[in-house]
Amino acid sequence: MKLWLLFSTLVFVAALPGADKPVEIILFDGKSLNDWQVVEAGGSGKVEVKDGQLLLGTGESLTGAVFKNTGKIPVTNYEITLEAQRLDGSDFFCGLTFPVGNLKTCATLVCGGWSGSVTGISCIDGLDASENSTSQYRKWGDKKWHHIKVRVTPEAITVWANEEKIIEAEITGRKIGLRSGPIEDFAPLSLTTYQTSAAIRNVKLTPIPEKK
Repeated sequence: MKLWLLFSTLVFVAALPGADKPVEIILFDGKSLNDWQVVEAGGSGKVEVKDGQLLLGTGESLTGAVFKNTGKIPVTNYEITLEAQRLDGSDFFCGLTFPVGNLKTCATLVCGGWSGSVTGISCIDGLDASENSTSQYRKWGDKKWHHIKVRVTPEAITVWANEEKIIEAEITGRKIGLRSGPIEDFAPLSLTTYQTSAAIRNVKLTPIPEKK
C-alpha cells in the first residue's frame, strides 16, 4: 500500500505544470546595465537603456556590451532568445556572441552583416559568417522587431528567426572560434552592432535538458 502511494505521488508531481521546468534567466531586465559592461572598441557608439530597450548607437566600428555574470550561465545545452531591430545603418544590427562548450570557445551569430543582408555564424573551421555553410542572404526589415533564438548543444548550433529555423550547424569535431579583431573583446556573451544603431529587448537564457 505504501509503495502504491509513493508511486502515485511521484506520478502526480511529474504531471504538475512546470515540474522539472528549467529556470529562465533574464539577461537584460530592460531597466539598467547593471549586469553588463559597455566595451569601447575604438569609435564605438553610445550604449543606453530606454523604454525597456537596450539601445546600441552607430559607431565607427563595433558598439556593444558584455554580460558580466558569466558564473550564472551554462556553456552548453541552453537557448538564448531576444528581439532586435535595426534603427539606422546598413550593417549587422544583432551580433550575439555566446559560449560553445566553455567560456573560452565562443561564436557570434551575425544578423544582417556585410551591407545588411548576410546572416550566419562566425566562425566555424576558421571561416566567418560570410564564408561558411551557415552563410545566407536574408532581408531584415528596418524598424521592425525580429524574434531570434539560438540553441547550443554539444552537437549543434541552431538558429531561428521569427519562428523559422534558418541555421542548423553540426559542430562535433569542428573548430569553433571568434573572428580575429575587435569582437574578441566581447567574449564570452555579448550583444553588438557594426556601424549601425539597433534596439534590443527581452534577452533571456533558458537551460535545456541534456539528451539521455
